[in-house]
Amino acid sequence: MKEIHHLTSQDRQTIQSAIEAGKTKAEMGRLLGKDPCGIGREIMRHREFKERNAYNRPVLCGKRKSCKIRNCSKRCEGFEEPACTRRDRLPGVCNGCEKRARCPLDKYFYHAARADARYRAELVSCREGINLDEAGRDTIGDTISPLLKQGQSVYQILANHPELQLSDRTLYRYIETGVFRKFGVDNFSLKEQVSRRQFKEKYKRRKEPANYNGHRYSDYLEFSSQNPETTPVEMDTLYNHPSGPYIQTFMFPAMQFMVGRLHADKTSESMASALDHYQRRLGREGFVRLFTLLLTDRGSEFEKVGLFERGPDGNQRLNIFYCDAMQSAQKPHVENNHNYVRDIIPNGRPLDKLTQDSLDLMFSHINSTPRKSLHGKTPYELFAFYFGKNAAEALGVKEIPEDDVVLKPSLIF
Repeated sequence: MKEIHHLTSQDRQTIQSAIEAGKTKAEMGRLLGKDPCGIGREIMRHREFKERNAYNRPVLCGKRKSCKIRNCSKRCEGFEEPACTRRDRLPGVCNGCEKRARCPLDKYFYHAARADARYRAELVSCREGINLDEAGRDTIGDTISPLLKQGQSVYQILANHPELQLSDRTLYRYIETGVFRKFGVDNFSLKEQVSRRQFKEKYKRRKEPANYNGHRYSDYLEFSSQNPETTPVEMDTLYNHPSGPYIQTFMFPAMQFMVGRLHADKTSESMASALDHYQRRLGREGFVRLFTLLLTDRGSEFEKVGLFERGPDGNQRLNIFYCDAMQSAQKPHVENNHNYVRDIIPNGRPLDKLTQDSLDLMFSHINSTPRKSLHGKTPYELFAFYFGKNAAEALGVKEIPEDDVVLKPSLIF
């Protein structure tokens, strides 16, 4: 049987007609394809009371035919409310009763149109307002206020605090309507999307070096199809001033895990030294397990293929491929994850005092942030599960307790 929820006006008219025709609830259920118990609840919930005419008989006792006391009173020890099987049990109303005209009892009637109107009014009223009492509001406000000030997102807070029992959409609505204003939480407390500069359609042609042969994006697609078990790592560069310093980022898309190295120079030699560093920390076997396949753009700092593909010992350590010109969207994961970096290092912020330790701290907080696309798990949890905590520490990342995560510039500046 189907659920009784959301009966239509026509369904209620059918119920009224079936009652007047003497149908049972089971027959009504089969007629409408609904649960008979639900139909019973519908009738009892929306039936209307009609008081009896008590002019000639002010007190009516269920034992009036057998009782010998003529002066009937409700205070009598033997008084009993009169009962009616049709009215009190099946179907629960007096519609269609042949004895209705001469029946002296109180009555109940089911009117389809009025029942549907009341139901629609109840449906609207139950969805109005805020489904919180003051104690519940204070509990939620005390929890979310410090975390929002640390730069955490609504999704991140709810993922770490399931006891709040709210959806992110509901919490957004509460915040936007000012429910938590006394806690200093309003629209301005929410994480803002990173604003990007508008593209001005100015292209700068760059002569493609000959050594890109065999390392283009089409070659990457062919390599990936032949080696489906090999997961790529996306590489990019961030900076706030053309003169540096520069942040080289590495993104593991399957688990949204990102690490980075700080550089004073934007050269292939400097960028390749980051891979040398990771190779020393991880060991050759651990390095090959993580960095077998590298995908990056055609920035001048990445153009010397040999420096990246071969280690200090001259042996090949990975395969590197390059996106097509002006097609950074071919490595979307690292580009999108930079939004987290920009929450902590806004555009235009001087980076002269930035250190590798502060960079590692930043990525530790970013990787300890749960993601909706990871079903509430953090990138650190997935990376540690597949590669171990030692590998994460070798890359400079540690796990941060969920309520200590900060995604604002105050973390490192």
